[in-house]
Amino acid sequence: MPTITSSDGIRLYYVESGDPAGRPVVLIAGFKAAATSWHYQVKPLTRAGYRVIAFDRRGHGLSETGPDGGHTMDRHGADIGDLVEQLGLDDASLVGQSMGGNAIWALLGSAGAAGAAGSAGAAGSAGAAHSTGARGIRDVVIVDQTPKMLNSDDWANGFYGYDASNADTLFATGIPDPGRFPLKAKGLVRIARVLRAMELPKGGKPSFTAAELELLGDHAKRDWRPAIVAAGVPAFFIAGAESEFWPAAHAAASAELNALARSTVIEHDGHAANIEQPARFNDELLAFLAR
Repeated sequence: MPTITSSDGIRLYYVESGDPAGRPVVLIAGFKAAATSWHYQVKPLTRAGYRVIAFDRRGHGLSETGPDGGHTMDRHGADIGDLVEQLGLDDASLVGQSMGGNAIWALLGSAGAAGAAGSAGAAGSAGAAHSTGARGIRDVVIVDQTPKMLNSDDWANGFYGYDASNADTLFATGIPDPGRFPLKAKGLVRIARVLRAMELPKGGKPSFTAAELELLGDHAKRDWRPAIVAAGVPAFFIAGAESEFWPAAHAAASAELNALARSTVIEHDGHAANIEQPARFNDELLAFLAR
């Protein structure tokens, strides 16, 4: 696998396929997922003529983890910017699943949305982690990721059961199970797809490193709505109707924040929306990219 070196000296891996002269589509996986989790999207995208780049975020897949203190959403956004810059990508579509979606907002926030967020007192500021911002970005696709996981008076589309009362404890040791749409209810075909794409064992609970918990804690408390409001590129929010973590209404609520945005909900689909119902997901993705 080829690599880039991030602006803070970390080696990051990616997988590339398709037409080198095609319009680039960058696939950014979610928490604890590798670039290989986009198994069901790579062939359809390459057949459509795109240059497909699946990215291993730091601490994911083969990419290095990096030093202590650098496990933040801002840094993950900066890494995407480093990838776009070092590969010389232009007119690129960024597709982020789960946490990978909010890493995109961390990048775009650094181009100006962060300033608006800070002046409004919001928690979504991406700071000055990177200056690439939206340069080279055509549009973005966010796959089943709410921009604000913490439920509040002005946002009811966060992680189930997560609010001010447990803001500091719910994600302290990992990802809790809200008890919605259990795996066994998905059926054998959907379960097999997830196991194959995520390269997961059939049994056992996931473990979490200190770096992963640091990143998860930062992710859980951020509010990327101001970055969506300020985004100058089209966005497409895709939700799974049977998402295990938050109401599917987050997609439409997010799209309402920006006139350039749209949304859809895929029925009989969970949080791994690109894996459980890949044919429907790919139809939606390809239609958006070709609009």
